[in-house]
Amino acid sequence: MNPTLAPDHAPADAPARALRREAARALLAVGLLLAAATATLDAVFGLGADHVLKALAAYAIGALLVWRGLAGGAHPHARFGAANRVTLLRLAGMALVAGLVGDGLPLAQGPAGWALIGFATLIAVLDLLDGHLARREGLASRFGARFDMETDAAFTLVLSALVWQAGQAGPWVLASGLMRYAFVAAAALWPWLNGPLPPSKRRQTVCVVQITALIVCLGPIVPAPLATAIAALSLLLLTASFAVDVRYLARQHRASPETAP
Repeated sequence: MNPTLAPDHAPADAPARALRREAARALLAVGLLLAAATATLDAVFGLGADHVLKALAAYAIGALLVWRGLAGGAHPHARFGAANRVTLLRLAGMALVAGLVGDGLPLAQGPAGWALIGFATLIAVLDLLDGHLARREGLASRFGARFDMETDAAFTLVLSALVWQAGQAGPWVLASGLMRYAFVAAAALWPWLNGPLPPSKRRQTVCVVQITALIVCLGPIVPAPLATAIAALSLLLLTASFAVDVRYLARQHRASPETAP
């Protein structure tokens, strides 16, 4: 008998292969759930095939990035885990809402508008669950933290686009969703911006406040002047938070031996 096939001599990459299998099943299952949800919304609200296509395209891009992230070894566990499944559901929810961008926001008024608020709130509340599950299962990882952060960033961008589209604020509100991506682009020019940041309750709180504020701005009973004020204040808070992090990274860069005179 070939010893490489014996149970006590499993391939060295067996955990990675098990992870990929589990992740593939989760990605496919959530993708099918999203397809069914978009078809249902099309039937109930008459959103059209373009909403289905945009939502599935947004999810497909996210799923591809998830698959590539797993291949990088940032998730050193053989299980995908419940926490990442929750984040995957949030990704699908973000994609479902993203399908509304460019559709004239037909859900902005009446019961459908409240349905949008309720669904967006559910996506935001689920953000409180994934980190807890990862720690409880002992499956916390750099991949999971990054997956959670990028899902939040994409959701913020989608919400800010809908707030502008609904006429609740000017195009400047897109800065709320684009700030994360501007930071990443700046790091390509100034690599010291990729430096590690310490854990921060301030950063987490500002993210929650930002998403909550944008959801409130989409409320059917919130007048545009009030929505504009709420969006502006939350953007100011977000800008200040990014400024604190940039200042910290700049100080670390100046203090590092490589940059010392």
